[in-house]
Amino acid sequence: RWHGCHKGTARCFGTVRVGTPQYLLEGRWTPPCCLRALRATARHVARRLEESGVRYWLEGGSLLGAVRLGDIIPWDYDVDMGIYRDDADKCPWLAAVAAGGGRPVEDDQGFVWEKAAEGDFYRVHFSRANRLHVDLWPFYARGGVMTKDTWSGHAQDVEFPERFLLPTVPLEFGGFAVAAPNDARAFLELKFGRGAVENPEYPNPAVLRMGRG
Repeated sequence: RWHGCHKGTARCFGTVRVGTPQYLLEGRWTPPCCLRALRATARHVARRLEESGVRYWLEGGSLLGAVRLGDIIPWDYDVDMGIYRDDADKCPWLAAVAAGGGRPVEDDQGFVWEKAAEGDFYRVHFSRANRLHVDLWPFYARGGVMTKDTWSGHAQDVEFPERFLLPTVPLEFGGFAVAAPNDARAFLELKFGRGAVENPEYPNPAVLRMGRG
């Protein structure tokens, strides 16, 4: 169903609680306009990172969607990417956020970059009005293992060997090529468990499972 949100309006759903947006509880998937905005934001962020020389890769459920469908999972509500923490200041918009104490900065295309209130990571919104977003998680290597300073509390949010990023490889995601771990299946099974690619599940199975409430 097309609700018609755009840069000048709010997104089509309210607060996400315990990893579950309201539309899932209503038996619906992400509105098509929201998916369109997420794709546009992800493409914009990926290109800006690439232009700036920031090493990045698709993370978490977003990587699951890319491997399964070549797109965002149809019930997802954001996009996750990892970046090398030491590269963040190469991106002028991330550098501007840091220089401004984390305050939001709007770029020349109307996307809004900011430091997330929940911890040491960044968030890029579709616009000031429309808060569909990409989360950028700063990782750093420690003894060949990628780690970070803020953890989401989700079971899949774990450290992983840096070899998955040496090198990254291109992967289709929502109509464009995005950087991804070089063995996406093994990476996802490390994070989500065996069979993660073949077994779709909603963000918080304790609240809502596939096929039943």
